[in-house]
Amino acid sequence: MGKFVIKTVKSGIKFDLKAGNGETIATSEVYTSERACRSGIESVQKNAEIAKLEDQTVKDFETVTNPKFEVYTDKAGEFRFRLKARNGEIIAVSEGYKAKASCMNGIESVRKNAPEAPVVMEGEK
Repeated sequence: MGKFVIKTVKSGIKFDLKAGNGETIATSEVYTSERACRSGIESVQKNAEIAKLEDQTVKDFETVTNPKFEVYTDKAGEFRFRLKARNGEIIAVSEGYKAKASCMNGIESVRKNAPEAPVVMEGEK
């Protein structure tokens, strides 16, 4: 089972959603407080299952309403996704994937893990 790991960084506090194997599936922006970070986690938990998919890597892709997962290619040509909340704010982003199928698996992993994932502080089990 996955988990959200909250950790302090130089500029604030952020979370990573980790899969059962410990791999990071998605990460957040940097928040100014733990409370704001926890609100971000709640938003991911609430939106992950209901988010539609917008594949921006295909020609003439269909724009869908928020909440949604956007699949796109970055400057390096890798596939990435971002999860947007109902208000259009980006609440989680992925790493870069060489294969689109791996990126899609990452989205499915967020859908599966996020809703029930416990929240821990870095260093806790």
